[in-house]
Parts: sequence; structure tokens; C-alpha cells
Amino acid sequence: MKRIPREIIRELISSEEFKSTGDIMEAIKGMFAEVLGEVLEAEFDTKLGYDKSERRPEEGESKNYRNGHTSKTVKTQLGEVEIAVPRDRKGEYEPQIIGKYSRNADRMEEKILGLYAAGMSQRDIAEQIESLYGVEISPELVSKISERILPQITEWQNRPLEEIYPFVFMDAIHYKVRDDGRVVNKAAYVVLGVNLDGCKEILGIWIGESESSKFWLGVMNDLKSRGVKEIYLFCVDGLSGFREAISAAYPKAGIQRCIIHQIRSSSRFVSFKDIKAFVADLKLIYTAATEEEAFTHLMEFKETWEKKYPSGVKSWEDNWDILSAFFEYPPEIRKIIYTTNVIEGLHRQYRKVTKNKGSFPNDQSLMKMLYLASINISQKWTVRYRNWDCVLASLNIMFGENYVG
Repeated sequence: MKRIPREIIRELISSEEFKSTGDIMEAIKGMFAEVLGEVLEAEFDTKLGYDKSERRPEEGESKNYRNGHTSKTVKTQLGEVEIAVPRDRKGEYEPQIIGKYSRNADRMEEKILGLYAAGMSQRDIAEQIESLYGVEISPELVSKISERILPQITEWQNRPLEEIYPFVFMDAIHYKVRDDGRVVNKAAYVVLGVNLDGCKEILGIWIGESESSKFWLGVMNDLKSRGVKEIYLFCVDGLSGFREAISAAYPKAGIQRCIIHQIRSSSRFVSFKDIKAFVADLKLIYTAATEEEAFTHLMEFKETWEKKYPSGVKSWEDNWDILSAFFEYPPEIRKIIYTTNVIEGLHRQYRKVTKNKGSFPNDQSLMKMLYLASINISQKWTVRYRNWDCVLASLNIMFGENYVG
């Protein structure tokens, strides 16, 4: 969000002319009126085809020209503001930002961004605004208004983070994006953290074509540069590059591969007649009380299914160290970390917003929509995880009171 420069605020409060907050608010309203006036002047210049400082066209070139201003009162979040609307001789100029018969400019831009965040196309938004308010705007203007949030996205993506996150979930959601004249598949890599208060927080979104250890190391280093010193456990799916990047950036952190993803992956080629028994045997593994019991069930699973489905068995053996990490934690923590359902739920909400988009014109367009959706979703995350006091007590024991507040 843009802010009034600090030096201007200091000048206001130190001036003898301003003896109350009311005086200062009136001054701010005056500043807003001047800014809005400049917007109207820019619109008016475009309409006439020449700037105010330029010589008026000759009679043969144009019969229309400037004809002073009309005073108008509009309602804003600051209250009623008096503005000067440019006027032309032929009466053809009608302001887009404040319609000719409209006297309410309150939060129009926020309404447009709200519709954009809900997944509406630029053309649909333009039609909706015209239907509701009688203000005719172009899809291009909607695009320009949405571009005004780009500095906010940069600020959000680079904001300082907390020093410790007990759990961090990472996953990717894929979209079609235009790139150099062709439509390609790209992924939005999302990192979601659970902080020491037990609340979820979207730490960042990165747009890329393919995941790799180098890519994820860049994400890890980004988190470190923004102040994240300790992560107890990363919860990930089967994307490549996770393990190497995490070990390089956070060597003390544990890694838990999503059990649900692992089940889907290992049972992908199991025949229909075997799938029920196959999954039932897998359930004995991940619902065991201890890692020793789970490993015993894994060996029994291997003996039963290795000959028929060797790749499915091998994937559990090869990844056992990151599949069994959650056994080190008590039951109240296991419920949080054994699957990445929490971030998959976030992705489902993203898809609701983006479902009408066949493809995005560029990475920036995709990022704008995911950012706005993230802000809306995060505002609803007001409740922390259940039994968080017990979770925090367990973390205190496991990682030491010097690490957990």
C-alpha cells in the first residue's frame, strides 16, 4: 500500500496551521482532491488530443477545446471531497473514473480488484462495473488497475518472516502460461508455514517451468534471506530436488514425504482386483504406533507384493527415511505432518479462482491472481491448530526451550 511520505506528515503535524486531527484530515482530503484532479486532467488531455500546456489546435484541425472546469462533490473513504472536473466546449468529455452522473468514487478500485481476485476476466469485470455503476471502462483499464498491485506483490514476496517455523509444507500447482508466443506448462511453487502460534502462513509463491534441486535451493535461500533461521520439519510431496535443497540450506531440518502422495504413487499400476488388499496392507504401515512396528509391516508388505509389484515396494524402501520421520513425533503432531493435505486444500481454493482461465498471458498475470487469492484466503485463517498447546509443549521437549518460545 502506498503511504504519504514521512516528511510530509511531519510537516503537517509541526505546522501552526494544524491544531487538531480534523485539520490534518482536511489537508489530506485536499491532497487527495489534487491527485484525483490530475487523473481527470490526464483523461481530458487524451480525449482532446493535446496537453493543457500545448497550443490549442486550429479551427480546421479540431472544433473542440477546453472550456474551464465544473465543481463536483464526490464521496470517498475520507469523506466528501470537492474536485474540479475539466470541461470541453462541445460537452463530449465524460470522466471514466467518476461518471458524469455519479457522485460516489468510494473504493471503485478495490471493487475492481475484488472481482479480479474472484477470477473474473477483464472483459467480464468491465461489463459488471458498467452494469452496477453505469461507468464504462475498458478491459485494458482493468488490466492497468490490476498492475497497480505489482509493488504490493513484490513487498509481500520479500517481506520479513519469523525466525522459527515448526512445520513447512511445499507443493506445486500447474497452469498454462503464454511464453514467447506459445502456451507452456508452468508451476506455481507454494510454500506454506505453520508458525509458533499454530497459525498457517503463506510464505511465498514462485513461478517456474520445472523443479530441480537448484530451483528449490533458490527458494530455501530466499527464506533464509528473509529471516527464517530454523525449520523443524519440511512436509513435501514426491517432486524432485527437495531433499538436496533442504539438506543444503537447513541441514538440521527433518523431511517428511506425504504419505498420501506415496500411496498414490506406489499403487498407480496396481490392478483393480488387488488394489483393496494392497492399500489395506499399506495402511498397517503408516498407522503403526512406532517406527519399529511400521518397519515390520513394511517387510511383510514386501514379502506379499514384491514379486507382483516390485516398483511399488521399492519406492517405500528407497524413501523409508523420509516416509517414517513422523514416527519421531507424538500423535498430536503426526496428524499435522504425515500428509500435505493442508497445502492441497490451499491449491483447491486457488483452482476455484483460476478455473475459468484457460491460460494466462504471462507469469505476471498468474502471479497477480494467486497473490490476490492468497490475501483473501489468509484473512480467513484466524484459528490455530487444535491442541496447539500440547503440540508446543512437545516441541519444547524435542527441540529445547531455547528454540521454542
